[in-house]
Amino acid sequence: MNSKSLVSIDDISRDEILDLIERARYFEENPNSKVLDGKVVATLFFEPSTRTRLSFETAVNRLGGRVIGFSDASTSSSAKGETLKDTIKMVSNYADLIVMRHHLEGAARYATEVTDVPIINAGDGSNQHPSQTMLDLYSISKTQGRLNDLTITMVGDLKYGRTVHSLLMAMRYFNPTFNFVACDELQMPVEYKQFCDKNGIKYNEYSDFSPEVINSSDILYMTRVQRERFTDIMEYEKVKNLYTLHNAMLADAKDNLRVLHPLPRINEISQDVDDNPKAYYFDQARNGLFARQAIICRALDIDPQK
Repeated sequence: MNSKSLVSIDDISRDEILDLIERARYFEENPNSKVLDGKVVATLFFEPSTRTRLSFETAVNRLGGRVIGFSDASTSSSAKGETLKDTIKMVSNYADLIVMRHHLEGAARYATEVTDVPIINAGDGSNQHPSQTMLDLYSISKTQGRLNDLTITMVGDLKYGRTVHSLLMAMRYFNPTFNFVACDELQMPVEYKQFCDKNGIKYNEYSDFSPEVINSSDILYMTRVQRERFTDIMEYEKVKNLYTLHNAMLADAKDNLRVLHPLPRINEISQDVDDNPKAYYFDQARNGLFARQAIICRALDIDPQK
């Protein structure tokens, strides 16, 4: 595995996380440069994406690099039966960096085993989404002025939500308290609660999205119930609308509370929340550009400030 690959947020240390946040801050102030001049980045999206793919591609373009790849696996040779190994080895001949999203957990890790080109995991099934985590951490740092000692409430699909899994793991360095709000079918998986226990992370579990939980929070992290993760459509229909945030529910929230969401949203945040100053999810998505510029430069061992 190339040491600059980013497959899991667990691949990087506390100091590396803080360094990436500082780099993201630099890129927000200086989004355009030519530090990737002559570099080619392949974006391989075997699973649909809008924000992640476009922000990665915009990041490369703003840094002066070139993008190749595909956004629909049906247009690639995988539709003809080409193995993931062969696809990765073939693309490695053309690119300096590979950004990939795949529906199978572990696909990005496997890709690092068959190439020396650095791999950035843009989401593998319900497992990990480390670049989303970095933009989440940057958003939290910007809005709270710190990462330490925050209460973060995660709501909705905590079973399949790779963004909440990655964020939970990254926050272990910063003494958080988590509130997990989910129905029985979508609770935080046991292995992540064991991770909390092992790392001394405080957490509470609720099935009720109550005012008390909201009003104790610094960050309210809403998630979409992901239809594509369900094999039984009736199970999806049963749980898809259990948790919806309305503007009135934020009336007594802390002044510093910010509402985050990895997007896309469906019904879990009412549109009447959008104009509330506590709504931060569209700014959060914008922060993805700067966080991914930082991640790309780390993967290619480029210091943008030199």
